Amino acid sequence: MLATLASTSAAAPLIEDPAAILAVLLGVLAIIFAFGETGVGRRIFGIVPKLVFCYFIPTTLTTCGILPADSELYTWIKVYLLPASLLLLVLALDVPGILRLGPRAVAMLLAGTTGVVIGGPLALLLCRGLLPEEMLDQIWRGLAALSGSWIGGGANMVALKQMAECNADMFAKMVIVDVFVANVWMGVLLYAAGMQQRIDRWTGADTGAIEDLKHRMADFEARTTRVPTLPELMVIVAVAFVGAVLCLYVGQQMNAWMPFFSATTWKFILITSGGMVLSFTPARKLDGAGASKIGSVMLYLLVASIGAHADFTQIGDAPVLVLVGFVWMACHVIVLLGTAWLIRAPIFFVAVGSQANIGGAASAPVVAAAYHPSLAPVGVLLAVAGYVLGTYAGLACMFMLRLVANG
Repeated sequence: MLATLASTSAAAPLIEDPAAILAVLLGVLAIIFAFGETGVGRRIFGIVPKLVFCYFIPTTLTTCGILPADSELYTWIKVYLLPASLLLLVLALDVPGILRLGPRAVAMLLAGTTGVVIGGPLALLLCRGLLPEEMLDQIWRGLAALSGSWIGGGANMVALKQMAECNADMFAKMVIVDVFVANVWMGVLLYAAGMQQRIDRWTGADTGAIEDLKHRMADFEARTTRVPTLPELMVIVAVAFVGAVLCLYVGQQMNAWMPFFSATTWKFILITSGGMVLSFTPARKLDGAGASKIGSVMLYLLVASIGAHADFTQIGDAPVLVLVGFVWMACHVIVLLGTAWLIRAPIFFVAVGSQANIGGAASAPVVAAAYHPSLAPVGVLLAVAGYVLGTYAGLACMFMLRLVANG
């Protein structure tokens, strides 16, 4: 069966035109949400969140050769639609409520980073006997690049690739490991969102601050929600895309002036800062006209495009390295869960603390929104912190990987 799928995926995908891909993704999302309004749909999505289906159905379409794994549409969504979405979501942010979440959110982010830093060398040590000795020198270099992705993001991965002097062939294999392992783990986190109350009761987690934030956001929405006018909708869409383009351009300039952050990191810092500033102005009232709902539509489209980008037939190109990736991820999870148990952190902090490392700003708000739409900005803020940590923590991981490989 896998061979059949692989041969199908190797051929040209059935749909390649960006407009047609967009139509398919929007159609899938519309069907999922319409089904969710039926009695059967409510029962199913009460167990498995909608986001899981929004994520894995496009993945299945790509694996079966219907959608392409790479498209300029996916790039456009990530470069422009993601920051536009985040601006609208952060615009409605309750900053005092976020601050009340306390230090546990940051503690889980740091725990996730620690799990990546020590997990890489440990995974290499445990799986070393399965790896070809003649490739070991390039494997540790490739894993060093992967650590950059799993702490900060794509820009950090490229930076660590250059620092570790990883060749192009090994880097390509690490991209496969990154996409496959990280996407499977993201699916697990999305599934856990449907069981968050049971998990938190079982672990005795303190969810008071999170519930307080949810109630504050719900109260604000109830006070401000209204039927939007056409001018308001125009303003919302303009704010989203003008803000996204401006932050992209200014981020590129900031990178030229202050290159210690990548242009992508600067973009998300600017988007987050701009949204937070707007949240203290009358612009926050745009949320009553549907700003966060429009942002959520964009975010769900991002989820679908991330899912479509994952072609699981590619794991055949690097099976042992994928195994190393799963062992590494297991170490990351063990550190996270151990820390959560010690500080009584709810599963939401585990999920977002992990995804702020593993997925960065592209997927941390997606996972956060799966637990509650009002929590998406928390994912953005932690992901930005992850970008800052990425290169420095990745260097520590690279040093330990080299010790294991040469030991």
